[in-house]
Amino acid sequence: MKIGIAQINTTVGDLTGNKLKIINAYNQLVSDGAQLVIFPELVVTGYPPRDLLFKSKFVSDNKTTLDEIVAKISSVPAVIGFIEKNDSREGRPFFNSAAWCINGKIETIGRKCLLPTYDVFDEDRYFEAAREPTIIEYGNKKFGITICEDIWTQTELPHSERYSFDPVEYLSNKNIDFLLNLSASPWHYGKYSMREELVQSAAKKCNCPVIYCNAVGGNDELIFDGHSVVTNSKGEVIAGVTGFSEDLILVDTEDTSPVISPKFQQDELADIYDALVLGLRDYAQKCGFNKVLLGLSGGIDSAVTVVLAVEAFGKENVIGVSLPSSISSDHSRSDAKILANNLEIEFHTIPISDVVASATQTLAPIFEGLKKDVTEENLQARSRGVLLMAMSNKFNALLLTTGNKSELAVGYCTLYGDMCGGLAVISDLPKIKVYNLARWINRDNEVIPWNTIDKPPSAELRPDQKDEDSLPPYEILDEILRLYIEEGKSSREIIDHGFEEIIVRDIVRKVDLNEYKRKQAAPGLKITPLAFGVGRRIPIVQKYVS
Repeated sequence: MKIGIAQINTTVGDLTGNKLKIINAYNQLVSDGAQLVIFPELVVTGYPPRDLLFKSKFVSDNKTTLDEIVAKISSVPAVIGFIEKNDSREGRPFFNSAAWCINGKIETIGRKCLLPTYDVFDEDRYFEAAREPTIIEYGNKKFGITICEDIWTQTELPHSERYSFDPVEYLSNKNIDFLLNLSASPWHYGKYSMREELVQSAAKKCNCPVIYCNAVGGNDELIFDGHSVVTNSKGEVIAGVTGFSEDLILVDTEDTSPVISPKFQQDELADIYDALVLGLRDYAQKCGFNKVLLGLSGGIDSAVTVVLAVEAFGKENVIGVSLPSSISSDHSRSDAKILANNLEIEFHTIPISDVVASATQTLAPIFEGLKKDVTEENLQARSRGVLLMAMSNKFNALLLTTGNKSELAVGYCTLYGDMCGGLAVISDLPKIKVYNLARWINRDNEVIPWNTIDKPPSAELRPDQKDEDSLPPYEILDEILRLYIEEGKSSREIIDHGFEEIIVRDIVRKVDLNEYKRKQAAPGLKITPLAFGVGRRIPIVQKYVS
């Protein structure tokens, strides 16, 4: 059977724009010879719509939009994800559903059985679960309809114990000919191989081809990678769609020669790069920005961020600003300028010494007799924040913050200073991976000055300052943070991994104390299993010591 996979990039709430994308993709795939077209989960509304569902007309408008799409469906069926109202008085108000559409009508509706409520997911807040997956008979074939989480039931998965029902196991006893999965599965590094194994396992269990269609694009902090895949009944991959971009492909499930995109499987750093570029571009453009602005300190974090920005928007739409203080090193100033020249972006140098001096003088009468401390250091960062925000306003350019996950975790950043901005691009990228990504960017030629990569990292808020004056080496820090934040290990468990107790307890204390900063940070792009965002809901005021 020739099945069309519509891996398209929709925007949450853009019902008109999403409708046009759906219709255009359907028409193209039918023109190419598709006998069935499958779309991602909740493609009509975009995923995740969250509390838009509680707006008085949103769900009815979504159904009206679906009806307008269905009117354009010919004799070639399409499977389209949408929100269905639950007309009964039992359970949650809506269903996460898939409409089987043909000849201008909705013939059958399948509903999602397993509703993820962990990490970034909170579907149980909105949706009622179906008791079993739907099976559709068409052209002497039986199609099992599943939606995203419905196939995430392998016992070794961390959340599989949440479910007492296994839709794949259920379908394995129904002699289906095809298993369809409409998905909106957000990406983090390391996830793709796990997902491919799930699809292969489902194919073997049901003894039929599996067609997995995943969403692509950035919506808020989430990045959807696509990587749609088709397997035969043996679980062998016969089609792999490109990652991190829209694609329409036609797969003949009876053809033994695989159709694999060159970007279906690639190096992890290439995936991270593509993911951040996609997330940055979509966040800015879906919010109405086509130009971005950021401070260039001469350090590794701003260097990686500006390279991503140029890739996302083109050099003509990126503004770099150096804001040296009286203690900024010569190499930081020159590294920033060399980087801007390498990228051919608009570049400005705005010294902040006079601004800092003025603020210091203004505060002098109030601070008289008090010892200088981090307050004076932070005046530099906050002066930069004021100027960068002013430029952002004046030029209608989205200000990007450049802090990484390691620094954000321990509060090694300044509120209303370097944390100012509309998007924290690399805030889920640990410092060591920032360095790895910088070297990957320079794999063919020097884009980021090698001096930026090789020199010891420093915030340069006091003379001769180095990050390791306040923090352990990043190789140690990042692993402690991974164990504490992403794996939820206690201090004692981390110490038992071989780390020094005094270091572990200091780092854990810093993570806990700086929750208030992270709550006020710009939204970031999620690329690890657990980011500082909607998936991590730690109270600001709490006294638990692990």
